[in-house]
Amino acid sequence: MAVKKLAAQKKPAVKKAEAFKANVELQYGDKSISYDEIVQNAKNVWAYDLHKDVSEITSMDLYVKPEEDRVYYVINGSEAGSFMI
Repeated sequence: MAVKKLAAQKKPAVKKAEAFKANVELQYGDKSISYDEIVQNAKNVWAYDLHKDVSEITSMDLYVKPEEDRVYYVINGSEAGSFMI
């Protein structure tokens, strides 16, 4: 009895989802600020105002309140504060 080897069957290539970048722009009154600028401002507060290393950030929650012209943040689940938009 001869054993036949089956040729390796090729699986069809699975298409990878293409990565994209969404741009979020907050506009209110005569002001406009991007998501990236808000995140960078929070990192700057962490680094320059709180004198901590940006690489220590593991999580960042930002709450934008245009009516107060402020962004409230919670960094690493415990460090909280705010800064002007």
